[in-house]
Amino acid sequence: MQQENSINSVTEGDINLTEARLDWLATTVDEKTKELLDKDARYFFHQALSTPCLDVLRDCSDASIMAISGKKYYDFHGNNVHQIGYSNPKLIEAITTQLQGLSFSPRRFTNEPAIHFAEKLASLCPGSLNRILLTPNGSSAVGIALKLARAITKKFKVVSFWDSFHGASLDAISVGGESAFREYMGPLMPGVERIPPPVTYRGIFENNESKCLEYLEYVFEKEGDIGAFMVETIRNTDVQIPSKHFWTAVRNLCNKYGVLLILDEIPIALGRTGKMFAFEHYDIEPDILCLGKGLGGGIFPQAAIVTRDEYNVFGSISLGHYTHEKSPIGAIAGLSTIQFIEENKLLIKVQEDAIYMLSELIRFQEKFSLIGDVRGIGLLWGIELVKDRSTKEKAFAEAEKVMYDCLKHGLSFKVSAGNVLQLSPALTISRAELTEALQILEESLLKVQNQHTN
Repeated sequence: MQQENSINSVTEGDINLTEARLDWLATTVDEKTKELLDKDARYFFHQALSTPCLDVLRDCSDASIMAISGKKYYDFHGNNVHQIGYSNPKLIEAITTQLQGLSFSPRRFTNEPAIHFAEKLASLCPGSLNRILLTPNGSSAVGIALKLARAITKKFKVVSFWDSFHGASLDAISVGGESAFREYMGPLMPGVERIPPPVTYRGIFENNESKCLEYLEYVFEKEGDIGAFMVETIRNTDVQIPSKHFWTAVRNLCNKYGVLLILDEIPIALGRTGKMFAFEHYDIEPDILCLGKGLGGGIFPQAAIVTRDEYNVFGSISLGHYTHEKSPIGAIAGLSTIQFIEENKLLIKVQEDAIYMLSELIRFQEKFSLIGDVRGIGLLWGIELVKDRSTKEKAFAEAEKVMYDCLKHGLSFKVSAGNVLQLSPALTISRAELTEALQILEESLLKVQNQHTN
């Protein structure tokens, strides 16, 4: 049987099945941690992107996580749930208070936290985006959005981008574009048309968004019965940021061909880009907005879709109907998360941090030939490592070496596409902590580049 580390996996995320992991276990991890890692590997089902694990955590606080050994990491990954920091005291207090009262709300009943949460989400969105469905996770939110689009348009076909990620359930991987999630899955949801994404650094439409738009319209026109365009406003994993012109044109094309625009902001909403929602950078409105991950403050699983008042005409069918749909705990977590972002002016802070990040990472790019490209917005940044700037050959081995060296010195981040260091710290991170984390990264880049050139 084929092993879980297929040849394609190196392009899909962190790979720690190499000699570097053996060195990590031999030189960095204590005996108690090794014993627990062995048990973790024994009892948990192995799958790409999440096994094997590298350490055992004991604690988390604000911008950091801590292992049972006492080792501290600045977490620049966080599975995109840590916008307001880990173990946020205000959030814990709100959830604890709610737990002492109404902890669950069965169907046929509603509750004040859920109502206030829905009202708050609606108030944050423009136009007629006033209708909410709550669900426990982002994949389910994507599923609801796809079902709603079919009901509205009476069309089942969807356009999405290759390399996109919209969740891990069968319907979500059907519209997603990452191969690690589709292997062995057989026939997926029919009617999905994938097109290459617009990227600024490499690929078919390199620095040519107009060609991507031309391709998109070609598919809309030739296919003729597309109901929805499911897309990440800003691609999170390897950080791809389309222009305002691109999104204005996409919105116009969707209007022209009667296609619903579904924006997946599950990992990037709630201040990550310096706005509450990433689409606010582009002065457009989605028809359906998918939210999740950090919506529960990193403590409680909470997701949602937001859509238009005029689509609220399907009372005879169930589009969500999840057991924890109107969870008072999830709702209070979501409401408290948004309130914390607003009360602590995190959007302004993130915009200021973005200026600092850009300055530092451009300096890194000028200093290290290993860096082919730097791109980012807010506190979402990607550093693409290449063996040669002219050929843009991906520096897979070097990216892994940088990752492990940073881990040894207390900085954790995601590696995407095999060679992109994706940096997304808690929005609450202090400037001193941000500086220290970037110093760790700079020293690791220096060490690996020196190895690369010698």
